[in-house]
Amino acid sequence: MTTLTTTPDGSAAPRSAPPASLAPAGRRPRQGGTVLAVPALVWYLVFMVGPLLAIFVIAALHWPGMLQPVSFAGLDNARVVLDDPVFWDAVRNTAVQLAVALPVMIVCAFMLGYYVAQRPPGHRVVRYLLFIPGLISTPAKAMVFYAALSPDGLLNGGLESIGLGSLADAWLASPSTALACLIALDIWAGIGFTAVLFAARLGSVPDELGEAAQLDGAGHWRTMWSVHFPVVRDYVGVVTMLQFLWTLFGSAQHVLLLTQGGPGTSSTTLSFLVYQKAFIAADLGYSQTVGVLLFLAGLVGLLTIRRVFRQNY
Repeated sequence: MTTLTTTPDGSAAPRSAPPASLAPAGRRPRQGGTVLAVPALVWYLVFMVGPLLAIFVIAALHWPGMLQPVSFAGLDNARVVLDDPVFWDAVRNTAVQLAVALPVMIVCAFMLGYYVAQRPPGHRVVRYLLFIPGLISTPAKAMVFYAALSPDGLLNGGLESIGLGSLADAWLASPSTALACLIALDIWAGIGFTAVLFAARLGSVPDELGEAAQLDGAGHWRTMWSVHFPVVRDYVGVVTMLQFLWTLFGSAQHVLLLTQGGPGTSSTTLSFLVYQKAFIAADLGYSQTVGVLLFLAGLVGLLTIRRVFRQNY
């Protein structure tokens, strides 16, 4: 469409009008995001939802081994599990593990992360040192603890060298200390990486907040817990969820490598019980029934952590 305009000499000259919008007013062009998300959705359904449903299905079967005939068991597996004292020992051990490892790890990691976030001399080296447990494979970590806690290991040797040989013990083979050793390994393996995560988040907190608190007479301890902690409270909740899941579901590998659940059932956890019944006792129905209960415990734990830290998602 063209219009006529008047030039300085009085003649008319055509002028092109701006092109009309190709899309109707009020409508936006369609995005192709849905199509791009299809592969991720298919992957999630096949490899996440599928195994989760399989756990519930196998929990209702009597399946005494991979190549053995399968029959429907209904709720019989649940009755067997709930009547088994080994299961309740595993529940107690897992509860103790979470009640000790999770608060100690989160509190100490937050304090260590706050220290690193203050950029003290050598803080870059400290960051790298904190990453070391995360760079070591799980079997290597287990070997380090085995070398330290064996009857002729570093811990007993150190106690004897300072005249406390009477306190020496077979730490991994004693019913009173085996679980504590596994908890110590969980804390050592997770505290460094968690501290680095906290340091990265605390580094984004404006320096003016801490400076204002110190001008008002607050020391580092009060500044850490009264100023910085409320600012990163949501992030603390996220990290707590991650460590809760790792401790609940990932402790089986440490138990397998160091104590095999013993002596007796003193260090058997729920996640190790799932492995033991599936791959050693060849009782898949029992194993996945414990897996269902473990899944429900994890779900309840996550909801509780969200409520405690007032997560908004």
